[in-house]
Amino acid sequence: MTVTSQTNTTLSEIASALAERDHFVIGGHVSPDGDCLGSALGLAWALRQLGKQVTCVLARDEEPPSDLMFLPGADGLVPAARFEGPCECFIAVDVPTPERLGDEARLHEAAPFTVTVDHHAVPRAMSDLSYTDPDAASTSLLIWELAALLGADRERIIATCCYTGLMTDTGRFQHGNTDAAAFKGACEMVAAGARPGEIAREFYQNRSLASIELEGRTVSHMCLSGDGEAVLSWLSLADFAECGAVKADAEPMIDLLRSLRGVRVACMLREQDGEVRGSFRSKDDTDVAAIAGEFGGGGHKAAAGFTIHDDLRGAVETVARRLGIESPTLPEERL
Repeated sequence: MTVTSQTNTTLSEIASALAERDHFVIGGHVSPDGDCLGSALGLAWALRQLGKQVTCVLARDEEPPSDLMFLPGADGLVPAARFEGPCECFIAVDVPTPERLGDEARLHEAAPFTVTVDHHAVPRAMSDLSYTDPDAASTSLLIWELAALLGADRERIIATCCYTGLMTDTGRFQHGNTDAAAFKGACEMVAAGARPGEIAREFYQNRSLASIELEGRTVSHMCLSGDGEAVLSWLSLADFAECGAVKADAEPMIDLLRSLRGVRVACMLREQDGEVRGSFRSKDDTDVAAIAGEFGGGGHKAAAGFTIHDDLRGAVETVARRLGIESPTLPEERL
């Protein structure tokens, strides 16, 4: 199924609308990644330069990813469930649908004016002003452009936030979405003060011991399709508890699976309370967003996510069947 982008405005019109308002709340999707937080924080700094009051909120009442706490302003993130301040305008970044807003949905619904800036193709616009560009390598690349239209000084702090979003959503400039516009934006961000080496070290070379231990379990649970073109693995709540790990420690696992020679599609399952969260990645032209859509999820052609409301064993069996994996390694029953 092809989903088209429902844009009802331009970035210039959004810049004009934001300039007319004073109090903003910026939010993104549940389980925020580098592009989500980089976009939110980058835009917040741009608006603050103009004298605006801005709060960045989290979709769930949980700690933000530890590997992104180096971002300027990350220590000021507020769970949306706890936010009680004024919200003249709610800005949703890097989030395609209201369902992905989590606790932020009430703020989006209550705000007198709403804006969306995103790069996911969506079937409908969810805000008063919605700008989505599926051809953009990252939402932060659009925020970088919006900051210029706002008249902000795109200095080191904004550049660091936006570069982090671009670097992570292109997989260190390795994914198929890495185009000339992505490199042009990266060059501008570096010229403005972003430091690629430092940012890469903070995000990619700062893993916890627990994350390394989870990697071993991911490999032990790994199972392949008969032709070796699809790979699946999983992590249980027990794996996290026994390794002393948190959700962020599992982020590198999907790329570990995708790196296997011969693999075209990789899937990683992670058990949560009462459900299983899945991530798909491809390294050719396979549309994993379409596969994720079969499970009620979505995303990009090369990277997508979904949630299965079943126990981990059932989820592994279901996804394995879809990927042509006949004898998956199944989670042990734990009493």
